[in-house]
Amino acid sequence: MNRKEFLKTCGFGCLAGLVGISMLESCSSSQVLSREIKGSDILVPMVDFEIKSEGKTNYKKYIIIQNEILQYPICVYRHTASDYSALLMKCTHQGAELQVFGDKLQCAAHGSEFSNKGIAESGPAQGDLRSFPIIIENNTLKISLK
Repeated sequence: MNRKEFLKTCGFGCLAGLVGISMLESCSSSQVLSREIKGSDILVPMVDFEIKSEGKTNYKKYIIIQNEILQYPICVYRHTASDYSALLMKCTHQGAELQVFGDKLQCAAHGSEFSNKGIAESGPAQGDLRSFPIIIENNTLKISLK
């Protein structure tokens, strides 16, 4: 391969990599939302869980709420239309930020796993995740940070 072909191939490879990363970032951030804190509550419209396509409404299993005031994000799971759980994404073992994989929250640092209700399922973490009370008012989840 001559120099010109090599540079051309590398250029296309870099471009493809950048496009791929952009596409992955857009997919991963679709569940992450920034919401304002009013008083001691985060207000989350229930429509944030809706996925509309072809006239049908489906629902996301979870969304992740971020705010500059919060040290860790909060994962809000939708179990049913009236049952939600809000969990602080902080591992109870050594405080690492958790990652969400479907119905599980996992710690990348040491492998602890938690259920979508915040219950520790495998260690080394032994304590359950901090959960926040949720009240539904006017199609809005009111997550109390107290």
